[in-house]
Amino acid sequence: MLRFDPFRDLERINDQITRASRTMLAFDAVRDDDKVIIYFDVPGVAADDIDVSVEKNELTVKAERRWSDDGKRIIASERSQGTTTRQLLLNDALDTDRLEAKLADGVLTIAIPVDERSKQRRIEVQPGSSSAQAIEASSAESDASEGS
Repeated sequence: MLRFDPFRDLERINDQITRASRTMLAFDAVRDDDKVIIYFDVPGVAADDIDVSVEKNELTVKAERRWSDDGKRIIASERSQGTTTRQLLLNDALDTDRLEAKLADGVLTIAIPVDERSKQRRIEVQPGSSSAQAIEASSAESDASEGS
């Protein structure tokens, strides 16, 4: 006899969501004065197993985490392994030609300078004359009669 368990499907969906969130590269992005810095969590990934690329305004980070069980019997396996990719659309104001990437303590840090033309700059306001000036106005009728 089969018993209906309404929570079985909920547990299955929760497991899928949890598994997906573990494989996605989590990141934070901050704006410094002259650059944008993006931090990706990549625990257990070597620098040789990370690929950072930019095409037009799309930043792609691909990381592969793998390990060998050396023929040992696995009792439990919750740490994800394999390849994961994250793509971010970047603003036109960033200079992707000077992008830098560094890995330290399981955190990939990507620094992207802000393009010189996009940096905040102070515009000096020039003083104008304070004297009132007369403005001549003409109507369309008077312009038409003068032209005939």
